[in-house]
Amino acid sequence: MAFGQLTQRDSLSDTIVCLRANAGKLYHLGIGQAIAKSTLSNANESRDHRIFSEMAMTLIEEAKALYLNESDLEVDLKNNVFSIDATVIDVCLSAFSWAKFRTTKGGIKVHVQLDLKTAIPEFIQITTAAVHEVNILDNITFQPDSFYVLDRGYTAFDRLYQIHKAKAFFIIRAKDNLSFSRISSVPTKNLAGVLCDQTIRLNGFYAQKDFPVRMRRIKFYDAENNRVLVFLSNNFGLSATEIAQLYKHR
Repeated sequence: MAFGQLTQRDSLSDTIVCLRANAGKLYHLGIGQAIAKSTLSNANESRDHRIFSEMAMTLIEEAKALYLNESDLEVDLKNNVFSIDATVIDVCLSAFSWAKFRTTKGGIKVHVQLDLKTAIPEFIQITTAAVHEVNILDNITFQPDSFYVLDRGYTAFDRLYQIHKAKAFFIIRAKDNLSFSRISSVPTKNLAGVLCDQTIRLNGFYAQKDFPVRMRRIKFYDAENNRVLVFLSNNFGLSATEIAQLYKHR
């Protein structure tokens, strides 16, 4: 399986064809002889997935060290900057009965925390597609002084407060129905695209209970796509433009 991954094979059959094409070199690879597809399939089914998981994390740590000083971020930050997102992958329900998504459709969801400075994953979890992405925030260890950039699908103020209590920062799109009270505003006249930069408190008993401290609300006009975006953050140090630029990189 490692050979198949390193040579970018698309399937078990493709891996076997490639092995057979290099039959004379298999001894030097430590394989010894040609392998039947059924043998590889059985081994792949019974092998503990943690072998591959631990190998992947080892390679990720090595890759992070290589790209440590390379960054395409427009904002000059020493802090770590992570994006958290998820994507659904359709699978055949008859072959993956455990991955039930809809009545006649199967799917898995890949949850990823990506280091935006290196484009290397920091955290990966695979679940059934029915698991809502916001639940994955409970499994992530938030690093102090790091920024976590999220889409509004992750709006859960109790989880965002966990990021705040970890002394980390979040940047998230606000939902259209956000209920809040403005405490103060700062001038935005000389900041291109920034329509307002406010300090707010959430309204509502449960919202205030979940996030009892103030937060920042920024309304930004994205001229490139002709749309208005509203961001929430617990960081009051960066400029409103820098907040918008960090979100752009997600």
